[in-house]
Amino acid sequence: MAARRHCNRVYVPDSGFVVDYLDLIDAVQSVADGVLFGATYALLGIGFTLIFGVMHKINLSFAAASIGAAYVSLLILAGFKAPAILVFLTAALAGGVIGALVYLVGFKFIPLANPLATLMSTVGLLLLIDEIIVHSTDGVPLNYPALFSDVIIPAGPFNIRGDLVFVFVLGCVCMAVLLTLLYRTKLGLATRAVSQQPVASQLCGISITRVNLLTFVITGMVGGIAGAMTGAAIGMLSPLLSLPLTVKGLIVTVIGGLGSIPGAIIAGLVVGGLENFFQFFRGVTERDLYIMLLLFAFLVFKPGGLFATSAGRD
Repeated sequence: MAARRHCNRVYVPDSGFVVDYLDLIDAVQSVADGVLFGATYALLGIGFTLIFGVMHKINLSFAAASIGAAYVSLLILAGFKAPAILVFLTAALAGGVIGALVYLVGFKFIPLANPLATLMSTVGLLLLIDEIIVHSTDGVPLNYPALFSDVIIPAGPFNIRGDLVFVFVLGCVCMAVLLTLLYRTKLGLATRAVSQQPVASQLCGISITRVNLLTFVITGMVGGIAGAMTGAAIGMLSPLLSLPLTVKGLIVTVIGGLGSIPGAIIAGLVVGGLENFFQFFRGVTERDLYIMLLLFAFLVFKPGGLFATSAGRD
C-alpha cells in the first residue's frame, strides 16, 4: 500500500488517514534525536546493571554521582580553556574516584546481608551528592561544552545534530570497551565469577572486595562519561538532573532485564526514542507519564525484562 503526497499532506490509500507531511518529518526527526540521546540512558542502565549483577544491590546514587562527576570536570577545568574532549576525560576520572568513594562509604562497611541497609545508604548518598552540588554551585545551572554543536548533517529531509551524533558514537565506543573488558579480560572473568558464585570465587583466590571496588570504579567512569554526555547534549548541567536520570536509569535497567548489559543498551535507545516520540505528540508535561506506563506494562506482562538473565553458568 503506497502513500501519495500532495503538497504538504500524505494520503494513505485504503486507510482514510491524511497525515501532514511536515509533521511526519518532525516526528521522525524527534524520534531519531531521542535514539541518539538514548545512548546516555544506555550507559546509565549499564552502570545500574553491572552493580546489581555483581553485588545484587541497587545503587540509587549512581546517576547523582554521574552528574557530580560532570560538575567536578567543570570545576577542575574552570580556570583553563580546556577542549571539550579533555573535560569528558576529566569527568570519567572524577566518576571513577566518586564510584570508589560510594563503595567505601555506602557498601564496604555495611552488612550486605541486609538489603534495606545498603539501599538506604545509597539514598543518603544521593541526597548528599545533590546537596554538595547545590552548595558548590549555589543551585545555578552551568553551561557545559559540547563537541560538534555547530555541525548539522543533512540526511534527505532530516537534519541530524552533530553533537548528538558525537554523543551516540562516544556511547557506542564506551559500550564496546566495557563489553570487551567484561568478556575478554581476567577482570571480567573475575567479575562474572563473583556475580555467580561468590563463595567459590573466594576459594579460587579471587578477592571479592577488590572486584567490587573495581566494579564501582569502572561503573563510576562510565557514569562520569554519561553525565558529561548529558551535559553536552542539553548544553548545561543542573542539580535537578539527578532525580530524572536516576528514574530513567532504573527504568532502562528493569525494561532491559536486571543483570543484562545487552538489554540495558537496547532499552536505553528505545526509551530515548519513545521519550521524544511522546514529547512530540503529547508535550513535555506528559512525556514521562507514558514512560512510567511503559515500565508498568513490563512489570505486569514481562517482569524479567527484554533479556531476563538465566540462572546457569556464564
